[in-house]
Amino acid sequence: MGQGNLTVVTHFILLGIPNTDGLQTILFFTFLAFCLCTLLGNLLILAAILSDPRLHTPMYLFLCNLAVVDLGFSSVSIPKFLAILWAKNRTISLGGCVAQAFFLHLLGSTECLLYTVMAYDRYVAICHPLRYLLIMNCRVCALLAAGTWITSSFHATILTSLTFTLPYCGSNMVDYFFCDIFPVAKLACGDTSIIETVTSTNTGMVPTTCFLLILASYVRIVYSVVKMNSAKGRHKAASTCTSHLTVVTLFFGPCALIYTQPQLNMVMVTAVHIFGSVVTPMLNPAIYTLRNKEVKAALRKLWGGRTPAR
Repeated sequence: MGQGNLTVVTHFILLGIPNTDGLQTILFFTFLAFCLCTLLGNLLILAAILSDPRLHTPMYLFLCNLAVVDLGFSSVSIPKFLAILWAKNRTISLGGCVAQAFFLHLLGSTECLLYTVMAYDRYVAICHPLRYLLIMNCRVCALLAAGTWITSSFHATILTSLTFTLPYCGSNMVDYFFCDIFPVAKLACGDTSIIETVTSTNTGMVPTTCFLLILASYVRIVYSVVKMNSAKGRHKAASTCTSHLTVVTLFFGPCALIYTQPQLNMVMVTAVHIFGSVVTPMLNPAIYTLRNKEVKAALRKLWGGRTPAR
């Protein structure tokens, strides 16, 4: 085959979730329900925070960014997968495949960095309460939030560029339900060792570094909480961290499972990815709402109910 024919691929075919023949209708309505719940929950969180001036604080600024990330997850891969299930339309253009891979890694990296920034915010609030407003001022919060998106953009651009500049001249069937780096790179005709090395390093290094920073923050937080004399103060500190710890566990749990168990079969890896990109974005609004009196009060106010007097 001539060199000029190496990049002829103009579209890919997504094969979907393995071993699910005959379950298309059930999967369609299940994923549709997840998508609608994710959209509704995160839009309500955004509306409640933006409409209530009392929630215009650093913690809720980062929560708004997390809601945007969750909205993005539900919008990038699920609509195409629903089309595969309902209309049997498995074809995705080269541009669409590039966009899916880019935005999924952008959102995944941003979410990881946001959890780290939110852990730092909780650390400052609990360990340095008198200096909190000085340290976490508007400028610092804006820089931290913007920094997560900018850093993630570079991260996603590098991975996506390395993947789609490879020559594709053979099969265009992606053995997955969305375009991800590894399933697509397997189809390349050229040497994929560089992209595999860079991807493994980046996707493994970013979560590991963030997890260690979060762990360090909570070690300091626990130390400060233990030293508190007031039981009320300890309870308040613990309640402000419970929601964050829950979503961090839901995010890093699947990551740890994938990277510490490389022998996992494709079905298990797919299930873990579905949990991380479909289920977790739906659960996050509920976790923050159920554990947060301020957000619940803002939602009642948004709905037209009375806000309890403080």
